[in-house]
Amino acid sequence: MALIKSISGIRGTIGGNPGENLTPLDIVKFTAAFATSLNSDSSNNKIVIGRDGRISGKMVSQLCANTLIGCGFHVIDLGLTTTPTVEIAVKAENAAGGIILTASHNPKEWNALKLLNSEGEFIDAEAGEKVLTIAENEAFYFVPVDKLGTYKEDNSYLQKHIEAVINYPLIDVDAIKKAKFKIVVDPINSSGAIYVPALLKALGVKDIVVINEEVNGRFEHNPEPLPKNLNALSSEVVKQNASLGIAVDPDVDRLCFVCEDGSMFGEEYTLVAVADYILTHRKGNTVSNMSSTKSLKEITHNHGGEYFPSAVGEVNVVNKMKEVNAVIGGEGNGGIIVPDFHYGAML
Repeated sequence: MALIKSISGIRGTIGGNPGENLTPLDIVKFTAAFATSLNSDSSNNKIVIGRDGRISGKMVSQLCANTLIGCGFHVIDLGLTTTPTVEIAVKAENAAGGIILTASHNPKEWNALKLLNSEGEFIDAEAGEKVLTIAENEAFYFVPVDKLGTYKEDNSYLQKHIEAVINYPLIDVDAIKKAKFKIVVDPINSSGAIYVPALLKALGVKDIVVINEEVNGRFEHNPEPLPKNLNALSSEVVKQNASLGIAVDPDVDRLCFVCEDGSMFGEEYTLVAVADYILTHRKGNTVSNMSSTKSLKEITHNHGGEYFPSAVGEVNVVNKMKEVNAVIGGEGNGGIIVPDFHYGAML
């Protein structure tokens, strides 16, 4: 159906013809191109990979891992995980880069290779063009047999990520425990079914209801967490007399809330609400992309800071945040970036 090549990664539908869809040949080709680009820049030969819960996830992951081994990389495979977790793992492991195997909010037919640099951030335009050029020219480099890489599974980063969140200075675990929230979660048959309830329990939430919890990649509804796709979550929040509902996309880097009466709080205001809290405790500037609500600008000015817009795309938001020393930023799709945690979505 489609193969979309961009500076940040390769996205397409599984099956069909090479070069037109995301086939096994395309997965190997672009993985090898990324590995070759890293090898030419650094002697670091460690790389982190992880996947969401898609039907094609294990197949894509195995192809990716073995290609990296053939390029001489030592692969640390987080398995079923989230985009933010891979981002922090790359930095924690001092790896040369990372690959997140997810098509984000796209339907089950899709998968993708999202490419990270050694900081665990999405690669920039220059690095992306280099990968695409290597792939187009098939200028790959594979190592001889005595220099093949290795493979290791690492399931520790679920707990490491949760510990990092609950130990973040502005997270008040005691206040959350005392509130005795009842929360309904819609992880849309993917990684969030593992990560979100585990985080909520660590925060002291005991009453958790999960819908669409089987991690099978056969998404019960369109996986983009927009109001039109969250009717079941809204109904369940009302039915359970819950405090709120939480929806994420398959790789858990977009966050949407449903209010206690079943109405949509919406992705657009996730960043705004969190920024209001952060800015209450920590004065400074903010950034969001130009497709986001102007409410963030208004909130920032109310707290005495300055708001800066960026081009669409997480890498552009991050670059602008660094430029203006922002204390929080993100996109209007529910992604939140707090730089002293990591320059990537928090969870």
